[in-house]
Amino acid sequence: MSSDPYHSPRYPGGRRGMMFVLSSPSGAGKTTLSKRLMDKNPDILISVSWTTRAPRPGEENGRDYLFVSQEAFEKNIAANGFYEYAKVFDHYYGTPRAPVEEALAEGRDVIFDIDWQGARLLAEAAPNDAVRVFILPPSLRLLEDRLKKRGQDPEDVISRRMDRAEAEISHWNEYDYVIVNEDFARALEEIDLILHAERLRRTRRPWLEGFVTELFRERK
Repeated sequence: MSSDPYHSPRYPGGRRGMMFVLSSPSGAGKTTLSKRLMDKNPDILISVSWTTRAPRPGEENGRDYLFVSQEAFEKNIAANGFYEYAKVFDHYYGTPRAPVEEALAEGRDVIFDIDWQGARLLAEAAPNDAVRVFILPPSLRLLEDRLKKRGQDPEDVISRRMDRAEAEISHWNEYDYVIVNEDFARALEEIDLILHAERLRRTRRPWLEGFVTELFRERK
């Protein structure tokens, strides 16, 4: 069960977990923000997506992604084993269903680092569980500079990523919250506040109904 402070001692284990979704165009900081958010909240789990692309420098199988073959990925599609999946730049990405459902039922929050398409599908599949946060860069010029400084992609791929960034940003108004990552520390603080506020949402704490019933019994 979750150890977060929002469980009632009279109704332990009473909070349902949430899908905490972070999206942004590539290079706008969502991956670093999600890792720092987990440092501040060690009870959060991260949804490790499956992908058919090769690992990038520094990426670790099982930590950043589960790197699988196209055959294995498509087999899991056929078994309805993903909450959502998409093909991006000729590679599949998908969210495995079973570990997420188990975590939510145990009252654990699960963080997602996915694009707008995945966020939309998660919200459609679990509208009461998904909380969506979109992260905007302070400018597109700065975003392009960040991608170039990574030194991981040739110019044509960077150009495609910038085209995709504009397409991603056009969906900003589908999200529950929007953060401009101009100052990293402030953006992290704002996201942390959103997480804690959403943990207090009435619909995530089903023990409240029993608690209120007990309050009324005190008058009888």
